[in-house]
Amino acid sequence: MTARERYHATMHYLPRDRAPIMDFGFWDETPAVWQQQGLPEGVHTDDFFGMDPQWIDLPLNLGLSPHFGERVLEDRGETEIVMNCDGVTVERGKFMGSIPKHLDHALKGRETWERDFKWRLDGRNRFSDLQSRPGMADVLAKHADPNRDYPLGIPAGSLYGWLRLWMGVENISLLVHDDPALFEEMVETVANCIIDGLTPALESGLTFDYALMWEDMAYRCGPLLSPRMFKQYLVPRYRRITELLLKHGVDIVLVDCDGDISLLAPLWLEAGVNTMFPMEVGVWGADPVAYRRKYGKDMRIVGGIGKVLLATTRDAIRKEVERLTPLVEEGGFIPTPDHRVPPDVPFDNYLYYLECARELWGHNLPNLRPMQMHSKPPA
Repeated sequence: MTARERYHATMHYLPRDRAPIMDFGFWDETPAVWQQQGLPEGVHTDDFFGMDPQWIDLPLNLGLSPHFGERVLEDRGETEIVMNCDGVTVERGKFMGSIPKHLDHALKGRETWERDFKWRLDGRNRFSDLQSRPGMADVLAKHADPNRDYPLGIPAGSLYGWLRLWMGVENISLLVHDDPALFEEMVETVANCIIDGLTPALESGLTFDYALMWEDMAYRCGPLLSPRMFKQYLVPRYRRITELLLKHGVDIVLVDCDGDISLLAPLWLEAGVNTMFPMEVGVWGADPVAYRRKYGKDMRIVGGIGKVLLATTRDAIRKEVERLTPLVEEGGFIPTPDHRVPPDVPFDNYLYYLECARELWGHNLPNLRPMQMHSKPPA
């Protein structure tokens, strides 16, 4: 089977040769650390580890356009103060910079919304802007090939996550109580931008195997927005987006949300968002097996392998791969680390995890030559 056929079969519970072997990605610092542990310099991690083609998405911008110009405001030696392309001022490490500290946000309320943000959320020309980029004609022609061998995704935006990013957690949490009308206007504006940007792409003749939303609206204790407000403000707009996607044959809709999503998952399902990603395990103990038991095959899952587990022992890694194998075989589940792999995961542990995955989920998929680097006996 091609990777595209395998992805389609997996997400629709159809017969297939094996499960996709995929990952979420890596912290920027992880390959640099792993080079000290045996990863050759200059290699692309996906090629080196022999993953199936993954996360190939149409580079369609549905958010701010134009972006704010990124600029360094202050150099503090090991860190720097930067105003990024979203109008957020952060302090980030020059090496360990994957999780910067937010210091200020350009979006503060009605005045800055009208002046700096609302006009940047006109989605009507997004696909034509994409088509006009240098070299994009060849990319789109490749994606349009009916015999392409990889799954192609289309971005489907963010109704809360972007607003939270632009405004900050504290400010948006106060806004939904202090000025719910403005919050609803923001959500509606973003939804309209997404729909206006998506429609020409969906009508272009390209076929998409999935759509991907990004929200990041939960943490270790649950959602950042109450389920009541989620249902009132977000669910109707999600439905508009998912109904548009389904009209054009896109019936797999993923939402990328970290944290404990247990209170939001049934509402996403109600709104037509049917795939939870990356199913972060966390200290709250999210478990793909338990989610399947509760929601059945209506919910697809991508993720569910605790990144913390990958930093422990090979015995623990092997047991988890074995435990999840029946769910992998059932379908509707693509196991990957539950977030980008951090640099505290030993390189040899990651190689061993992939050996187990290729054996059990890949039905003894032959190891690529780099995988033979693993030589130590299991712990």
